[in-house]
Amino acid sequence: MNTHRRDFIKLAGAAGLSLGLAGQVAASPAKVAPVNALPRWRGFNLQYLYRTGDRMLKPNEDHFRWISGWGFDFVRIPLNYRNWLQKKSAPGELIKPEDAFAVDESVLALVDDAVGYAAKHGIHLCLCLHHAPGYRVGKGVREPFILWRDAAAVEAFTFHWELFARRYRGVSKDHLSFNLFNEAPWPSDNFNGAVYRQAVTPAVEAIRRISPDRIIIADGAGAGNLCVPELIPLGVHQSVHCYIPGNLSHYKVDWMKDRTDWPEPQWPGALDDAGYRWDRSRLDTFYSPWRDLLAQGVGVHMGETGGSHRTPAPILMGWLADVLGVCSDLKVGFALWDFLGESKFGVLDSERTDVAYEDWYGHQLDRKMLELLQHA
Repeated sequence: MNTHRRDFIKLAGAAGLSLGLAGQVAASPAKVAPVNALPRWRGFNLQYLYRTGDRMLKPNEDHFRWISGWGFDFVRIPLNYRNWLQKKSAPGELIKPEDAFAVDESVLALVDDAVGYAAKHGIHLCLCLHHAPGYRVGKGVREPFILWRDAAAVEAFTFHWELFARRYRGVSKDHLSFNLFNEAPWPSDNFNGAVYRQAVTPAVEAIRRISPDRIIIADGAGAGNLCVPELIPLGVHQSVHCYIPGNLSHYKVDWMKDRTDWPEPQWPGALDDAGYRWDRSRLDTFYSPWRDLLAQGVGVHMGETGGSHRTPAPILMGWLADVLGVCSDLKVGFALWDFLGESKFGVLDSERTDVAYEDWYGHQLDRKMLELLQHA
């Protein structure tokens, strides 16, 4: 069920004119001003606790201080549940189902740090299982069960969310929310909205038994692109992601070295792998079903957007400005992927060759990108 990023780019293009995919609300042509049940949070993803082993990092309070000082109020923390298991394993190592229930408190203490720093600096923190029991986007990860198929995976998934619900039951919903997992799959013979709802319902119910008012967010299907009306009865909110067109946002990224046929990025007019041309109007059309979801009382937030440091900066900035314009029209907040280093999508240490960086406490700050985000 994992979605390779190359496949994502092709599928995203193919979906551009296929808004009737399973699980997607029908698009409404009228641009009625939406009302969002979620605050219009604006901020970043911080990848401290997603990578494993020596690549896992301790949360840094300075980052929260800077984000708050720049006028942002949101941080999404991608999490890898394998990191706080007692059994430490490589991504490709197959653990036993019972290993998923033995917890290492020393790693959970790092999550505590992030929760504390966010509250201290007036930032809403959203915890997201990027690597969840039975599911993770990407290759090279082996799980002993599949979330959409196996009761053991649902049990483990529910266990970890109940663990967080109990751990943070005293933290206000204004300071902390739960994002169930990252980027649900594209609709297929094995996955649809009803399967999605069945898999996450026990976790939602467990969270609500402990923290009835906790904000719970579910990522859209199709790598976060497609809203899921089947989840509406659960009373959860939904997260949309925007990397379309993928061959612009992921232009020559390090983790797609097997690809050599990248089209030269342009915006507007980017040609995707399915042969569609993209501009602001096509973005508006593609994401218009989320307007209808908002109209049904479901809160929406854009949990991820951003682009490759190898996409020419003027092109990327033009595209990102239009993505943020879509957010503004929908009254939807956003979180840039990411903040610094790692994927090199962020405002710090992105290593772009066509940006005049400003020194920021030993980091290289892309001031123009920061200002674009600040004014969005």
